[in-house]
Amino acid sequence: MDIKRTVLWVIFSMSLLLLWDNWMRHNGKSSMFFPAATTQQSKNASASASATAAATGAATLAAQASATGAMASPAEKHEVFTVTTDVFKADIDSVGGELKRLELLKYKQDEHHEHFYDAFLEKIGKKAAPENIPNIVLFEESAQRTYLAQTGLMGGDFPNHKTNFVAKPGVRDLGSANQVQLVLEAEKNGVKLVKTYTFKKGDYVIDVKHEVINQTAAAIKPSLYLQLIHDGTKPVNGGMMSSSKEFYAPAVYTDDSHFQKLDFEKIAKGTESHAKSADNGWIAMLQHFFVSAFIPQDKAQRSIVTEKVRDNIYAVANILPLGSIAPGATASMDARLYSGPQETATLEKIAPGLDLVKDYWYFAIIAKPMFWVMELIHKMLGNWGWTIIVFTISIKLLLFPLSAAGYRSMAKMKVVTPKMQAVRERFKDDPQKMNQAMMELYKTEKINPLGGCFPILIQMPIFLSLYWVLQASVEMRGAPWMGWITNLTVPDPLFVLPVIYAISMFITTKLNPAPADPMQAKMMMFMPLAFSVMFFFFPSGLVLYWVVNNILSIAQQWVINNKLIPPEHKVAK
Repeated sequence: MDIKRTVLWVIFSMSLLLLWDNWMRHNGKSSMFFPAATTQQSKNASASASATAAATGAATLAAQASATGAMASPAEKHEVFTVTTDVFKADIDSVGGELKRLELLKYKQDEHHEHFYDAFLEKIGKKAAPENIPNIVLFEESAQRTYLAQTGLMGGDFPNHKTNFVAKPGVRDLGSANQVQLVLEAEKNGVKLVKTYTFKKGDYVIDVKHEVINQTAAAIKPSLYLQLIHDGTKPVNGGMMSSSKEFYAPAVYTDDSHFQKLDFEKIAKGTESHAKSADNGWIAMLQHFFVSAFIPQDKAQRSIVTEKVRDNIYAVANILPLGSIAPGATASMDARLYSGPQETATLEKIAPGLDLVKDYWYFAIIAKPMFWVMELIHKMLGNWGWTIIVFTISIKLLLFPLSAAGYRSMAKMKVVTPKMQAVRERFKDDPQKMNQAMMELYKTEKINPLGGCFPILIQMPIFLSLYWVLQASVEMRGAPWMGWITNLTVPDPLFVLPVIYAISMFITTKLNPAPADPMQAKMMMFMPLAFSVMFFFFPSGLVLYWVVNNILSIAQQWVINNKLIPPEHKVAK
């Protein structure tokens, strides 16, 4: 058997199988290899005292979240304050001063459409584009979804996210200014809480400042909590050919434990493990392409809490002790709330580790530098399709010496093929002796039977990493290439690229030495068709990469065969 070909096709087949499995998992189907919910392993709490404090905080948060007696009285005025900037439309409730709705004005819910074929029909004018496409909404509270940002005081009967706040008069629309503020005040039992939201032009970071004023006659020791709550309902994904791959998950980051993606079901069972305390880091709620994260001020000690606060509602929170506040004294705590797209360049500037919310699965070590290079190319070209093409050409040029060595090895195999067939015929009844004779032949002819596999061994990790770049990068969300390719993150609506791929693979197969085994030769001819059918369902950007790679490989093989391979290694015509 041709070892090189066997290894090559096993690697290629397994890689495509993994891609298929991940495509199915992203679209709500069950996985063939992995459990439905994947989580990253995390470290346990470093001190039992911190764990106890976090547990106490969790219980208090649960009580506050579900309590009805602490809610604002019906007699009190209930308002919703709307703040509008160039990137946000935010609704903040006077009850608790909670951020209950956040609309992203620059991102449409259906901008890449639920079905890629509909997008193509709209592109060519055969179908009317939907009017008034709604914007992406992150925070909201409805019968179908609960996603809120809440803050308040705990450790006593203090103002919390159920207390009624009063807003100071002020501008609510950014207009031509650089920032706009909403200042909310609440007083309870002599403790006053002033909550200030600051929205800035072109910025998805909201500054949230809390000032606690002790108007009582005794010292108090409140703690500030910052929490994100979300329902545990799994999003309804589209079908196999849909571009929708939504997911929701809480996450925690500290310098010691690093990024930890959590699971609602494990939180409900009390089996989820994560960092319990730190003086750095952030908490977040993730979804496909977008993230919301509370980032307390650095060096402020905090407990990290996750809990099921009521039926199907879960919280991830930071609890920050404010220390002892004397009568008449004031304590303050600053925090930031990022709520927006998972753009790598933006996230890296906001907080350490925040860019890790962009999930490249196990291929991050390759995918991150790959995307960095692609971003540089995109800045020059302004089109992600041409970026993929230029990136593919760059990879081929970089790997040319290795490819040349592989093709030289394949050329030698062509010359030696008759000798290999003679060995197989001579020892067809004794496999052990046949293998020994083949190894001796390889040694005599100075052939590495795996030499032609090295290029594909390097191409496969690049191929798989590009898949995850396309799935995780909001920068490519809805990005067109040309003509019929209106979105590189969904399949080719006309299947043109998969067909070109099949043709290029057929030519590549013809250029390679034919296997001695007739059955294996038939499989080699069938493989291009099988893979092209699978590519019908993969993102067009991924198929574009492989098509360009194949075309370049054909040209590269012709150059090597005609310019670089010594005459003695060429097969006589």
